Amino acid sequence: MTTIIFFLAVIIGTMAITYSAAKQTGTTKDFYAAGNRLNGLQNGIAIAGDYMSAASFLGIAGTIAMYGFDGFVYAIGFFVSYLIILFLVAEPLHNLGRYTLADAIAVRFDSLWLRGVVACTTLLITIFYMLAQLVGAGALIHYLLGVRYDTAVLVVGSLMTFYVVFGGMVATSWVQIIKAILLLTGTLILSLIVFARFDWSFSEMFSHVSTITPLQEQFLQPGNQLHDPLETISLHLALILGTAGLPHIISRLFTVKDAKTTRNSIYTATWVIGAFYLMTIFLGFGASTFVGYEALKNVGFGGNLTVTLLADALGGEFLMAYIAAVAFATILAVVTGLVLSASSAFAHDVYSHLIRRGVASEKEQVTMAKLSSVAVGVISIWLAIGAEKMNVAILVALTFAVAASSNLPLLLFTLYWKRFTVRGAICGVLTGLTASVVLVILGPTVMHPLTGLIRAEPLFPLTNPGLVSIPLGFLGAVLGTLLDRPEPDAEIKYQRVLFQALTGIRVPPAKKPEQESA
Repeated sequence: MTTIIFFLAVIIGTMAITYSAAKQTGTTKDFYAAGNRLNGLQNGIAIAGDYMSAASFLGIAGTIAMYGFDGFVYAIGFFVSYLIILFLVAEPLHNLGRYTLADAIAVRFDSLWLRGVVACTTLLITIFYMLAQLVGAGALIHYLLGVRYDTAVLVVGSLMTFYVVFGGMVATSWVQIIKAILLLTGTLILSLIVFARFDWSFSEMFSHVSTITPLQEQFLQPGNQLHDPLETISLHLALILGTAGLPHIISRLFTVKDAKTTRNSIYTATWVIGAFYLMTIFLGFGASTFVGYEALKNVGFGGNLTVTLLADALGGEFLMAYIAAVAFATILAVVTGLVLSASSAFAHDVYSHLIRRGVASEKEQVTMAKLSSVAVGVISIWLAIGAEKMNVAILVALTFAVAASSNLPLLLFTLYWKRFTVRGAICGVLTGLTASVVLVILGPTVMHPLTGLIRAEPLFPLTNPGLVSIPLGFLGAVLGTLLDRPEPDAEIKYQRVLFQALTGIRVPPAKKPEQESA
């Protein structure tokens, strides 16, 4: 009953936020970018709330509890990825784009084909990631509350669609801000309780966990889960480089008024995310000690119940109910951001620019954005219900691998390579996308003699294909460009785009001689 009360509080609170936000969402700028009204602190916390998914909160703590050092490897990759965004992507993208990644690319390459390819890639990435979150949400709520899996997915999917349709980016941002505060509060409470049990001594905590698990001293050494060095490198490449290509993170760069505020947003997000991932060490070590290695192993569920079991062991039913509600809010906030990103890609890029050729009215665009949100929500719910038994690791591997292999080469070459062409951009995106999907299908997450969707020996040895697919994405972009002929005004156009990316000042194209005479 305590858990149900906390869950209802989360639902009522987020609905109240959506009701308030609906009054501020009347234009496309409001719906897609919160009217650029967020300040650096608000947007930074919202970015952190968008990024710190249930996989981070539940999965990483569970992996640390089971495998020690190797679990923290995931946290390092997620955290370091924001340096790539800060130094290479954030400010130039804000200066070029309006609502989506395709907007920023279109400033240099006004190609409907390229916009369509980028929009389709965005839809694929967000649906892969959303499925992973919904499948995890269904399983978690089913276990904690005894609700049927399909009912749990339907509830979460309906709520996320409701937030986006009625509140747009304003509601999404505030749901993510509240969720981030709840998540940090819950994690801090658990971490302090765990640290107090070790008499506030790091040395005692580390020495204790190195003796209570079957791994003994190896618990604090690498290689317990990630046995292959190539697998570790491939995982890190996907995590570090993939974040900069995630569409729902990119869309948050457009919710502030200028590049300076964008930079402050990333500063804030980096500090919040860093503090959170440091505290996962306490959660993992605390679970190994107070829940027990064997108990965690016997419960199963991939270690995703670790934090709730730790809360039950340290604070009883009340604390466990609060942590379970935080996990629920975490899932809601992340999938809401994903729905908004997917609906923006379809309504703004596909419908407004490809179908209506940029002549859709303001009211028409908002209506289509809301309808596409409903469509994305329905499709995601349907797919997630059918994917109940699917290994979500496949979806997460696909998400980061596709983002790093297709979107990152496109971003970096658009911003920093003068010779880059439209054909190179399309080749790079399609090569990275195809390589990621094919290598995941041929890898051990899909092909396995005993547990795979395809019962056969894997043809590709790595679980995460980033080590191969990311270089292929860059190579496809390079070869496509070198085999193409640059446009006559390509250099002038690049200089204009570079100036806008660095300063935020838009330089209109030079008039052609026939236009001047006219």
